[in-house]
Amino acid sequence: MTQIFAVAYAGLATLPVLMHLAVGAGAPLGRLTVGGRFPGRLPPVWRVLALAQAALLGSMAGAVLARAGIGAAQLVPMFWPAVVLTLLSLAANAASPSRPERLLWTPVLFLMAAAALGVAFT
Repeated sequence: MTQIFAVAYAGLATLPVLMHLAVGAGAPLGRLTVGGRFPGRLPPVWRVLALAQAALLGSMAGAVLARAGIGAAQLVPMFWPAVVLTLLSLAANAASPSRPERLLWTPVLFLMAAAALGVAFT
């Protein structure tokens, strides 16, 4: 069951990773990130930060997979920080002033948080 939760987390994490990669490449999806502060394309500095966020999310997914015995064991120490960041991201997205961001990412992060906690406690 732990591995199912971990794969679910990684699969769900793919969604925001792809969005951050698209935003980083210049896609006009700013309303779906950073509280909708930039409704179209993000400014260059924010685009770089979006790419960093994509890398961080990928590492978090790797840590969750590693905790479940899938993937690189050296990522296991990142598991609890990944859980905390997932929960903080859930809270931030649920409180976002951007309605599209709230509606899209709150359910995704809720499921990611539930999957991460499933990995932690199974």
